[in-house]
Amino acid sequence: MPETTSTAKPAIKAVLLSPQRPLGDKPLLVVGPSLGTSTILWNGTAELLGDEYDVIGWDLPGHGVSPAATETFSVAGLADAVVDLVDSVLPGARFHYAGVSLGGATGLQLGIKHGERLLSLSVQCSGAKLGTPEGWLERAETVRYQGTPVMIQGSAQRWFGAGFMDREPAVSSRLLHVLRDTDRFSYAYCCEALAGFDVRAELGTITVPTQLLAGVEDTVAPPSTAEEVADGITAGGGSATVVALDGVGHLAPAEAPAAVAHLMRGFMKEASA
Repeated sequence: MPETTSTAKPAIKAVLLSPQRPLGDKPLLVVGPSLGTSTILWNGTAELLGDEYDVIGWDLPGHGVSPAATETFSVAGLADAVVDLVDSVLPGARFHYAGVSLGGATGLQLGIKHGERLLSLSVQCSGAKLGTPEGWLERAETVRYQGTPVMIQGSAQRWFGAGFMDREPAVSSRLLHVLRDTDRFSYAYCCEALAGFDVRAELGTITVPTQLLAGVEDTVAPPSTAEEVADGITAGGGSATVVALDGVGHLAPAEAPAAVAHLMRGFMKEASA
């Protein structure tokens, strides 16, 4: 089992997804990716929100523009790295955060460890525990030895709702190319971070307004998983709402950008009111 108490902060880099302009004039929205994807996961949704928000996406280690990981890290370490990233751009800024799958798990850790920095939290296609430690460690071992292309077929089935790849071949192809090009060792480290991730007992400490979006066709983190997170947050006195998206699998912002942007816009405005 990997060391789940690792204090390592992996190096991550950001991509500006909204129009080029001085940062700080608009509210800041930071968006996080799913394992095996990059900031392109958010392109469609960010385009719809970019006039109202400064949208910054970050890539997981060894994915997209971020350098490869050189040591084990935890999901809590990713959350710390996100705060450092924000501070490198707008020191001390409070921000809206939205993340998918591993990026959503990072969001929960932000809510637990860095709640004072968040204006709102949108956790998408994710949960307080994802899969089993054994499953993640097995996947880490497979990818470490065989490379990320071995994951393409299975990921295509998990990621997208029925018919999406036929309707949007360019989007699905770009995402699968990112997976193919991801550093195998960094992908394995991410799997090990997920193996050690379980914050179910800490959900009650999240006080920032939280939105949970789930794909009805998501087999990794179905709506029932989102409901469990919401129950954990509200049991501690926090505020959480769940929305299930029909026809959507595991990558909501890429599969349903208009619906996700609409839901996020309304939620962020209400949280800031």
